[in-house]
Amino acid sequence: MSTHYYFSWFNHFLPEKLVKLLHKDITDRQSLVMISADPSNYEDDQINFDDISEWTWLKQANLMFDEYHFVDYRMPKEDAQLLIQNASVIFCCGGYPALQHDFLMDYELMDVIKKSNAVILGASAGSLNMAAKWLNLETTSDEVETSTIYEGIGFGHFAYESHSLRNYATFVQGYLFPLSEEMDVYAAEQESAMRVKDGVIETMGSIYLISHSKIQKLAETL
Repeated sequence: MSTHYYFSWFNHFLPEKLVKLLHKDITDRQSLVMISADPSNYEDDQINFDDISEWTWLKQANLMFDEYHFVDYRMPKEDAQLLIQNASVIFCCGGYPALQHDFLMDYELMDVIKKSNAVILGASAGSLNMAAKWLNLETTSDEVETSTIYEGIGFGHFAYESHSLRNYATFVQGYLFPLSEEMDVYAAEQESAMRVKDGVIETMGSIYLISHSKIQKLAETL
């Protein structure tokens, strides 16, 4: 049985109905492992979890664990792999999706995460990297956007998009349409979430399904 959560971004705290589901799904509270999406951005050896938005969400939701670990380039590869193998919950944090992707590749963590029996959470960049594919748009100095398709962990055969500056108005412009010809794309506005349990996708908030260049808003099922 596998349970995966794809969060867009929550500006303050997790909605109550989402908190209730997390309490239901996360029965093992031994070890939380958080994976950085800015893995080279550190100045000292100590992690202040109060500075990590995703950790404060869980704290406010009263989802507390016996152990907390934060994985970035400060930690040896073998230690990171072992912690993830033994984790109760793995949280792929928000930040810079390409940097997180490169870190997951460098540390050979994708297969380790995919084989885990833990509940897997992702926020923004982390959700992108949990999907099978995601699109990275980069604006050059002359304002021309170039795109790169990244391969994610791939828990399900779908792509995901979550970006605080993009919403329905930008989704309908079609930049995700070419990818939607290859697989379904779930495009999420802020304050939304997807729960995928044993292959069944449920949604909360404003999430759009883009398939074969057609876009529809999904009804909330959470």
